[in-house]
Amino acid sequence: MKYVALALAAVAVGTPVLAEYPERAIEVTIPAPAGGGTDTSARKLGTLLEEELGTSIAVLNVAGGGGSVGVTQFMMQKPNGYSLLATWNSPITTVPQVQQTAYQPDSFTPIASTSETAYTLCVKPEFPAETGEEFLAELAANPGKYTYGNDGIGGTMQLAAERIFQGEGIEAVAIPFGGAGETLQNFLGGHVDIYGGSISPVLPYTESGEAKCLIVTSAAAVPALPQAAGLESLGMGDKETLLWRMVLAPAGTDQAIVDRLAEALEKTVNDPSYVEFLATKGEVPNVVVGDALAERLQNEYDALAIVAENLGLNQ
Repeated sequence: MKYVALALAAVAVGTPVLAEYPERAIEVTIPAPAGGGTDTSARKLGTLLEEELGTSIAVLNVAGGGGSVGVTQFMMQKPNGYSLLATWNSPITTVPQVQQTAYQPDSFTPIASTSETAYTLCVKPEFPAETGEEFLAELAANPGKYTYGNDGIGGTMQLAAERIFQGEGIEAVAIPFGGAGETLQNFLGGHVDIYGGSISPVLPYTESGEAKCLIVTSAAAVPALPQAAGLESLGMGDKETLLWRMVLAPAGTDQAIVDRLAEALEKTVNDPSYVEFLATKGEVPNVVVGDALAERLQNEYDALAIVAENLGLNQ
């Protein structure tokens, strides 16, 4: 009986009491400045999670290095369920292609993805193309003529565009900027021929007729941009690259806690108020958990590694 009691005690010590989780506040690291897309999405989700989990959630913004600074700092956190990372995909799948990082996609315990949106390629009204197919044909017929703005050398937008261009033999000149907002201003100012970035910043200008978006980087078309072709319609659905968001935990986090968090995230992501919030940003909810999320991360990392290598950007 003594040995049985000791064994049961060991199990009790080694396994968190899920009924008591969470017992205190949870800290969420966001590897981006306050006010950006990932930050606002995570904070909105956090308010709903507080109600679902019955605890407070504290947010810590750690910007820099395309997200790598905050992710690297997060790596030092304990796998106890009280430290989470709310990030978009670029710091995990793209940045390690062009920078030396202390992590890889398998350095974390995946909990759940939350939302996603396509990137888009847009031109001015006078550009000699009205469809995605005509746009690609114009670029292919004029190698090196057109410039496209993007979110930085080796950023997800550049690699998303090059996945499309390389398959079509297109040579366009990438011009890096600090993000979609800066890209948009330079596009509107005539400093680049093509806007490459997320959808929400350019939407007002498509509605006013100052821009026409001809391609989205998702396989399917996007209702908010009816003129833009999805990649599947162009015969390249396998080239899909999305901007998507997720919540990760440190490696080694107890599976019972991971399951509890995944369940809570699925409920909050599909809450009508959050779905409505996402719609204003041109995003849709998309919950992928566990091994499927780990596979998504690794597959994207591997695909972008090939593009980065072709561009000579690999570290």
